[in-house]
Amino acid sequence: MKRFVFPWILSGLITLATPLVAETTTNSLDPLCSDAELWSGKLITDICWSCLFPIRAAGASVGGGNVPSIATDEKFCFCTDPMGIPELGMTMGLWNPARLIEIVRNPWCSPALGGHKFSASNVRLIATTGKADFDASEMSFFNYHYFAFPLTILLDLFWDGRCNSDGYRDFDLLYVSELDPTWNSDLLAFFTSPETALFANPVAISACVADAAAAATGNPLDVLFWCAGAWGHMYPLSGISPTSYGTDPRITSLLATRATASLHRRGLAWKTSGNDALCGGTIYPFIPKSQYRLSMFYPVAETESNHAIGETTFKWGAGRTYPGPGEDHLYLLWSWRDCCVGL
Repeated sequence: MKRFVFPWILSGLITLATPLVAETTTNSLDPLCSDAELWSGKLITDICWSCLFPIRAAGASVGGGNVPSIATDEKFCFCTDPMGIPELGMTMGLWNPARLIEIVRNPWCSPALGGHKFSASNVRLIATTGKADFDASEMSFFNYHYFAFPLTILLDLFWDGRCNSDGYRDFDLLYVSELDPTWNSDLLAFFTSPETALFANPVAISACVADAAAAATGNPLDVLFWCAGAWGHMYPLSGISPTSYGTDPRITSLLATRATASLHRRGLAWKTSGNDALCGGTIYPFIPKSQYRLSMFYPVAETESNHAIGETTFKWGAGRTYPGPGEDHLYLLWSWRDCCVGL
């Protein structure tokens, strides 16, 4: 009797479970959360591989491209090994894809993770691209997620201990703005970076014109750390930006830069270029803009070049967005690494 009853029970359980599995699979993706298809063939086709150059070894450059002004000019160097013994080495410098920053409207939405959401809570965090009313009354707001993305290590292209100063060797979620109350409040952001008051004046703002001109040539001015070139003002370090001028690539690039600047300000980001970074990166409180470059990965990838922080979108931003899913943006953050490779 049991051998006839058991198959019927098993069949009934499978029948009941099938709609549940189908419903779970269908609802796992949010229709308002776009998929950037990061983990697909686009990881190869939508990356600017020529942006890895130039590569400098002992002062000699291989390949063309921009070298940041703060990069080391030394040819040889000394670093101590784990036993504390000085070791002779040669300097090496190169551009590394270091971070992935996604700027999203829908809170907890992650296009980098296939359009999945981290959480179901949307309280007070729903973003907006705003509407340009040709005055300063309309504001935009985006959330961001900050990932470690050491692409050359992930693909086993290049790795050296001293050239990986922050220690990240895998794709990893480092920061989410939804958990940061300063990101959606200019007032709270002021208390974490009170130097904002020093730059909220016409003289400091007018100095950003010089930074915008320098960024247009690919060489932003690090001394003007409160400026983001043609993109706008770096402060306050929040996700709120006026939409009365500019385009979505400009606004999202500004917010990606602010996110990086805020992590530097809190001692969570590294300076990886210059003589003081040869034996390992150093915590740096203000963003060294010339150390970084950005390339858009989604919605329309930059595959031929990347751009400096503050570089006008007239040079690189045309056709890089479209309504709907194309209003979320993913940026690859390139970092110049100076290191001392042991001989």
